[in-house]
Amino acid sequence: MKTYTETDLQNLAHTLAQEVIPPRVICLWGDLGAGKTTFSRAFIQSLDPSITEVPSPTFTIIQEYDTPSGALWHCDLYRLKSEYDAEELGLLDAFHDKICLIEWPERLGNYLPAQRIDIRITINPDQTRCITINIISGKDT
Repeated sequence: MKTYTETDLQNLAHTLAQEVIPPRVICLWGDLGAGKTTFSRAFIQSLDPSITEVPSPTFTIIQEYDTPSGALWHCDLYRLKSEYDAEELGLLDAFHDKICLIEWPERLGNYLPAQRIDIRITINPDQTRCITINIISGKDT
């Protein structure tokens, strides 16, 4: 199985960013320290190099950006207490017109969109990563 360095992860984010237009949900799956925020930073800065700071939204839950490709929400759902909190945050509406980068998408439960890109990142003991990308094209109800 091919492994990826942190630089490879950033390059993947850059490549994907060049292809994405809203609306698009990208779900980043992985344990703490796997590289979800590293991917998100590279993705956001690829869309708009003038964005020099991309803080982790661990405490704000959602960071909003206006990019030349459209509005983008970078979401860290680690602190959500319930999947219903996503609705109160307006996240479900954002799925319909924004680019949404979602860290900890499993917290969405039944609200996980059927149409999305899943990126699963696992970190190895040598700090390389295994990355799996799946395009999910189910029908949202």
